[in-house]
Amino acid sequence: MHDVVMVTDPTSSRPAVLHVRGLSVRFPGPTGPVLAASGVDLDVRPGELHALLGESGSGKTVTARAVMGVVDPAATVQARELLLAGEDVLAMTPARRRAVRGERMSMVLQDALSSLNPVLSIGDQLGEVLRVHRGWSRARAAGRAAELLDLVGIANPAHRLKDYPHQFSGGMRQRILIAMAVSLEPQLLIADEPTTALDVTVQAQILRLLHDLRRELDMGVLLITHDIGVVTEVADRVTVMRHGVVVESGDADQVLTSPQAPYSRELLGSVPVPQPARVLGTGAARPGVVLEATGMTRTFSGGPRWNRRSVRAVDDVSVTLHHGETLGVVGESGSGKSTLARMIVGLESADAGRVVYGGADVTRRRGHRPGAQRGVQMVFQDPYSSLDPRMRVRDVVAEPLVTARWGDAARRRDRVAELLDLVGMAPEVVDRFPHQFSGGQRQRIGIARALALDPQVLVCDEPVSALDVTIQAQVTDLLVGLQDRLGVAILFISHDLSVVRNLAHRVLVMHRGRAVETGTTQQIFEAPREDYTRRLLASIPPVTRADRGRLVALAG
Repeated sequence: MHDVVMVTDPTSSRPAVLHVRGLSVRFPGPTGPVLAASGVDLDVRPGELHALLGESGSGKTVTARAVMGVVDPAATVQARELLLAGEDVLAMTPARRRAVRGERMSMVLQDALSSLNPVLSIGDQLGEVLRVHRGWSRARAAGRAAELLDLVGIANPAHRLKDYPHQFSGGMRQRILIAMAVSLEPQLLIADEPTTALDVTVQAQILRLLHDLRRELDMGVLLITHDIGVVTEVADRVTVMRHGVVVESGDADQVLTSPQAPYSRELLGSVPVPQPARVLGTGAARPGVVLEATGMTRTFSGGPRWNRRSVRAVDDVSVTLHHGETLGVVGESGSGKSTLARMIVGLESADAGRVVYGGADVTRRRGHRPGAQRGVQMVFQDPYSSLDPRMRVRDVVAEPLVTARWGDAARRRDRVAELLDLVGMAPEVVDRFPHQFSGGQRQRIGIARALALDPQVLVCDEPVSALDVTIQAQVTDLLVGLQDRLGVAILFISHDLSVVRNLAHRVLVMHRGRAVETGTTQQIFEAPREDYTRRLLASIPPVTRADRGRLVALAG
């Protein structure tokens, strides 16, 4: 049994739009029922943003889906009380619950692209909600759809109604989902990780939008997230969950500044806070160059032959990486970070430019690919999709050794054991498959595979963006420890500026395919020269409640 720390909030006198007591959700399992949420108590009041905080697997999303009535039909949902504006949700007929969804409560999901129908225009998808629930004509629904797009900040809304989801950026698609969710002016909006996959600048815009909408519509918002920076910025109240159980709940200022539950303190203690900048060395003490890329350029073309359009993804970018150094490459989605990384590794051909490693030109160009460079290896963003699900861990980690014809079977077994120990994995995991591990463990396996051939350079493309804050800290600490022990140089691609600040010796800022600014970490973060860099840094979520409101003002 877990003790729940309840922090009283004397200002919360308004009746709750959502009132939950003793909510439990069970799923059938091979050895008996699996309890995904147990005894959850929760209140969301009008005009309030209540953050449901916790790591992956803590029960946040299943709790919200139980409230919405969209959990798996095999699940068993029980509660002493589950009231929406005083009405018993569990006692509703299926028809009544369908009517309530959208009309009185609605949900914004994390992945906007998969949540929107790719074969229907945005206008049709927004209008469908109004036609089904309100019985409006197509013309009237289209007019309201344009108003909704304008409400969430989409420029030229009447024209954009004819466009399809793929014609919008990630942030704009998330705005469209929010427009759809608030189209009927619900009393409760549930937002499930609405900013996790977004850049800091777009995240600030979405937070401002949620802030404005809840005030304008007097709407209660239940925000599900594992991003403590987001919670610090916007939450009025916070509930912390772990293993399906509420461990602490109360006023956001109290929970975030003086957490009472040990797990809350551990979670909040994992937030990256600014540390003294890492210094590699200067003058004669500065180590030599291990990799240099100059004038890297890549253009992508698309569309029919009679109307081809070209996008300059990377435009004359140069990178120098020293032995034992971490160079952070930051910028918004579409800035060219990942394309640059893939050209350096040799996964993408370059239109122009030169990559020199170990004194040799290893540039990959169209129609020509030099021999694979054992000394430059890559760690990918998604540790699940980058590991073959049919291969056991021993085979995953040994794959580069087999490809390079390194040693015999016995030596490879010993090398795999050594690598797993290096990244903090127990030797008995060698017989398991990737799906049997957590995201952080899978990323450790991916790092072990990348280190198999003793590379001098690791290229890490968003290696922690999909991980919880506590797991992020573990993986970044692992990379720093490996660098200290092995002297490996790291090219670290990320849009999480807080992580880059604590990890990198130097930083390269990219925007629309070009290098905007480069310098030491201290110089970039404390005295940026370019306006774009300053705007990017101003979008970092606050570390403390004292800075609350800065992002809301910035995004407006």
